[in-house]
Amino acid sequence: MSATAAPPAPPAEPQEPVLRKPSTRKRLVPYWLLLPGILWLLVFFALPLVYQASTSVQTGSLEQGFEVTWHFQTYVDALREYWPQFIRSLLYAGTATVLCLLLGYPLAYLIAFKAGRWRNLVLVLVIAPFFTSFLIRTLAWKTILADGGAVVDVLDTLHVLDVTGWLGWTEPGRVLATPMAVVCGLTYNFLPFMILPLYTSLERIDGRLHEAAGDLYATPATTFRKVTFPLSMPGVVSGTLLTFIPASGDYVNAELLGSTDTKMVGSVIQSQFLRVLDYPTAAALSFILMAIVLLAVTVYIRRSGTEDLV
Repeated sequence: MSATAAPPAPPAEPQEPVLRKPSTRKRLVPYWLLLPGILWLLVFFALPLVYQASTSVQTGSLEQGFEVTWHFQTYVDALREYWPQFIRSLLYAGTATVLCLLLGYPLAYLIAFKAGRWRNLVLVLVIAPFFTSFLIRTLAWKTILADGGAVVDVLDTLHVLDVTGWLGWTEPGRVLATPMAVVCGLTYNFLPFMILPLYTSLERIDGRLHEAAGDLYATPATTFRKVTFPLSMPGVVSGTLLTFIPASGDYVNAELLGSTDTKMVGSVIQSQFLRVLDYPTAAALSFILMAIVLLAVTVYIRRSGTEDLV
């Protein structure tokens, strides 16, 4: 008995997956996760900033009280009287940033490419100064740079102090209480902020790029100039910003290692807030410094040619 075979059924058409919109609760999860950070910024950054802005346009005294009178002349008077401290702060911070870059880049390069199994140990040594107080680290430099100490004797023997003295950064046979001492303190205290971003940026570079440059007969200097340094620019920019911004507003190094002739604008702000009790002038100085640093940072980032910061 034979039966007629049924024709094969046509293949089923593939159905497009149905995209379901996430529920309202799921869409709000990222915002709920951001809420603690936003509240933190509002309470501990935005509100104090607004309060200081209102303080800068007040008039009065601590005994009689301060009131908002929109006295913007405070900004003009503060800038006219303390412009040398602003220039000095930017000069010291810029010099310390350049020194940190010159000292930190070779060390970061060695950690990233040459340290091998000792990498973690060297990284711990880099951040070891953070295990002690910022104040203690700065006070230690008073002993290191003390008159008649080994460091001063070596610099004097090598005639380094003759050159720095000609530049006005030291005095004959003396380093402490001079601009050089302040810059040394700034460089030491902020050097880890330069090394760590540089190391992170260098460590991301694919080693095969160096091998490819060698296969193309590039010398080590050419490889560094054409491959390594351009790829490490995010670390350079991040490190210089993390060094320059806090160094420009620092006052501890200027107070402990400098003199009255090396006062930075941070020292003036601290004095106006805690000693003179002239709160409007102190707030105005703070906003002027913030505006100068913000302008300098904006120009620097645009000129650096990179937006990928580590």
